[in-house]
Amino acid sequence: MNIAALVSGGVDSSVVVPLLKEQGYNPHIFYIKIGMNDNGDEWDCPSEEDVEITTWIAKKYGCKFDIVDLQREYFDRVGRYTMDTVRKGLTPNPDVMCNSLIKFGAFEEKAGYTFDRIATGHYARQWQDDDGICWLGTANDPVKDQTDFLGRLSYHQLSKAMFPIGHLPKSEVRRLAEKMNLPSATRHDSQGICFLGKINYNDYIRKYLGEREGDIIELETGKKLGRHKGFWFHTIGQRKGLRLGGGPWFVIKKDIDENIIYVSKGYDPEAQYASTIPLADLIAMNPAITLADGQRIRFKIRHTPEFNTGTLKLTPQGADIVSDTPISGVAAGQFGIIYHETEPVVLGSGVIC
Repeated sequence: MNIAALVSGGVDSSVVVPLLKEQGYNPHIFYIKIGMNDNGDEWDCPSEEDVEITTWIAKKYGCKFDIVDLQREYFDRVGRYTMDTVRKGLTPNPDVMCNSLIKFGAFEEKAGYTFDRIATGHYARQWQDDDGICWLGTANDPVKDQTDFLGRLSYHQLSKAMFPIGHLPKSEVRRLAEKMNLPSATRHDSQGICFLGKINYNDYIRKYLGEREGDIIELETGKKLGRHKGFWFHTIGQRKGLRLGGGPWFVIKKDIDENIIYVSKGYDPEAQYASTIPLADLIAMNPAITLADGQRIRFKIRHTPEFNTGTLKLTPQGADIVSDTPISGVAAGQFGIIYHETEPVVLGSGVIC
């Protein structure tokens, strides 16, 4: 089998290579260059250390190694998606779109199409059943599970995906990296938006959308509490960064036309919670899955180890998730990932609207 291994220099993707070698494969290692250079419309995202580590791993295991430059594709697809979503007052998820549009999208178009499988360091599982249908399943480590970042993959992308560490807990991945003397063994996990590296998210937004001051108003009383720099810097459920005293304060809703942020301390908990989560652009992970009206499901609307439970109600727009318990911080523009009620299987996803 001809395998492309996407290695970023982090511990998770680094361990993928020796695991594949142990299984008898000889992966072709690729480092995807997506950090934006500081030339006009782009940013500087240093990648020298990542490339050095990845080059070292390729030499250690005798693998071919290439750097694929997808900076323009990242800016055009994920960057513009992020800015367009924020500009509409919605909450984007660049990490989800990076997987579908870049790692399994633009890379496939530029180099991955010549390979049978594309292996990554995601904590997830993929397998084929007896009928040859591919499935996406949760990782054995519930804390590190990343299926919520993979729920928008097309079926073609899922069929080519390979997740060699999905059956391992993070502690074991670290132990293997140390045992193999990999230079990434003690590196901290990356944080923030996929491939933005050291770029601050608010700085990224500020560069493209600028600032526009508006009022921060208490939802229950209508009292003006302060000013903000633009509704696009704030997301539903946000607590930090409001610079208000006497909190904690939470962002409850936004008036896009008037550039107003409404916040609450929790005097009106009903305004902070929702039991019905409307989804548009509903997709199933494979052709064998039928998302049925009244189906009992588990689901996630953000990256957490815990699942919520509820019922799926089909609508002309897509579906509503009717949660068994009210959920806070439901943000339009984010994704609702739908899981089987009892099995560790991803059924599909939709965009919260």
